[in-house]
Amino acid sequence: MARKDHNAAKRYVIITIFLVVASVFLLRLFYIQVISDKYSFLAESNVRRIITQYPPRGVIYDRNGKKMVTNEAAYDLMIIPRQVKDLDTTELCHLLDLDRSSFDTRLKKAREFSLYKSSIFLEQISQRSYGYLQEKLFRFPGFFVQPRTLRQYPYPAAAHLLGYVGEVNQKEIDKDTYYKSGDYIGKGGIEKFYEESLRGVKGEKIILVDVFNREKGSFENGRFDKPQVPGLDLTSTLDIELQVYGEALMSNKRGSIVAIEPATGEILALVSSPTYDPNLLIGRIRSKNFALLAADPLKPLFNRATQAAYPTGSTFKMINGLVGLQMGVIIPQTRFGCSGKGSSPIACSHSHATPLDLVGAIEQSCNPYFWNTFRAIIERGGEGGTNANYVKWREHVMSFGFGERFDSDLPAHSKGNIPSENYYNKIYGPKGWKSMTIRSLSIGQGELLITPLQLANQAVIIANKGFYITPHIVKKVEDHVLEFPKKTTNIKPEYFDPVIEGMYEVFQGSHGTARWYMMEGITACGKTGTVENPHGKDHSLFIAYAPAENPKIAIAIVVENAGFGATWAVPMATLMMEKYLKGKVSRPEKEEEIKSANLL
Repeated sequence: MARKDHNAAKRYVIITIFLVVASVFLLRLFYIQVISDKYSFLAESNVRRIITQYPPRGVIYDRNGKKMVTNEAAYDLMIIPRQVKDLDTTELCHLLDLDRSSFDTRLKKAREFSLYKSSIFLEQISQRSYGYLQEKLFRFPGFFVQPRTLRQYPYPAAAHLLGYVGEVNQKEIDKDTYYKSGDYIGKGGIEKFYEESLRGVKGEKIILVDVFNREKGSFENGRFDKPQVPGLDLTSTLDIELQVYGEALMSNKRGSIVAIEPATGEILALVSSPTYDPNLLIGRIRSKNFALLAADPLKPLFNRATQAAYPTGSTFKMINGLVGLQMGVIIPQTRFGCSGKGSSPIACSHSHATPLDLVGAIEQSCNPYFWNTFRAIIERGGEGGTNANYVKWREHVMSFGFGERFDSDLPAHSKGNIPSENYYNKIYGPKGWKSMTIRSLSIGQGELLITPLQLANQAVIIANKGFYITPHIVKKVEDHVLEFPKKTTNIKPEYFDPVIEGMYEVFQGSHGTARWYMMEGITACGKTGTVENPHGKDHSLFIAYAPAENPKIAIAIVVENAGFGATWAVPMATLMMEKYLKGKVSRPEKEEEIKSANLL
């Protein structure tokens, strides 16, 4: 009897379990078929289409609120291969302005991607072309249009800083799940560095289509749509008018211009020449134009302002003077003699009054003065011998931001080169070199390499008497003001006074190397440089800042193969400073001469 009761109990348990499971399935089926529209939608997806809503990228403004980068409507032609049938290929090719071979290649690529998922068949159709296509698209089952936006550049300038937008590659898709094949992403410059802010958030729109591929309206009045979120607007540090002016001055020349606001580290202009119109890298023409630019022997894609590195010539002399003061081997009144072109082991470029103190040596750009200062640093620096003194010298020099990259939002930039002690040890042995061996460093030559960006920052540091804010190119993301770190050199502020006085005399002194280009109503401090170039004519360099009191702009200019610093770099710098500070220039004839000159 007990056994029968036990078996009956087991049957009841099993029956109960089956009833519960069956009830769950019935309730779920009722929910799917009666209550939830979601699953019925999925079951009938062949008459509904999910359109990705690509948000407009954030607009990029210059420091004065002028639009540098905007958006324009465009369209991608999408394809779902399994829905393509009875296709009039000839007519569609005519509508799309495609030859049959290109059409077949694109169709094959789409089928290889997926027969069931949509993919881009033809990207970035203009608004005008879309108008013609839209009228006849219902004749081509499996094809539909997806709205996009394309970047537009009202000013054909600042290409290296702005970057461009291009289609994602597989590596970028693997790195960030936000992207899928056919999406676009910032490639270089501001577009790349601030991609997450600029791109916004994609949305989805579900629409109904009939058997003729014609749109019949939204599904469930947009109940299941996901709204797009536009990208955030950026305010750049650039003055776009100054940028355009700088590019005009540098036209048909190799070189760069970098202008920075000393108090903030904000880059006002960053010119690399030769350059290109950023509008060349938008839409369907991008790939073709990029290939042409990449093959151009003048290398317009190469950003000389941040990636090219040069010996700095005489512009580096102030650094050696400051290090000499900091290490106590000279004082401002220390004088060294000069025999002009007969000086040894480093000759001077010209004859002048002798001996000179530090201020006079900067004004006259005296090579022997700075050779003697450098020799005193290396031989009498008080750090325990040549090698230890050199290490200390290098440490002071690198505190100016040389020999390393800035932790900033700038495009890819070179760190330049301040040779290490080990570099010379490997060549000469630990005891095989001394100040005479590396004497070229005293006048900014030898193994020393500095970028134009770092050179402009040197002018900033001198203007600020020893500190700088990390150079950067974006001020605000929407209303959020960005902050960048302040860096201080190893040099005491008071040691900058005689150097500043010497740079002032470069403009104002009777023997100053920039005295022919004093600006009306503007005082300035500067230093010329003529850089020896083993591959051709010397490079023309100049650094400066203005006004001398309360500086608003610091600038560095490099004109490759242009000869003396005073010949090209000085007048270009003074025109840039005058343009920024006064809004106009007082020497239109010099402006026209520079703009029309071809030094390529």
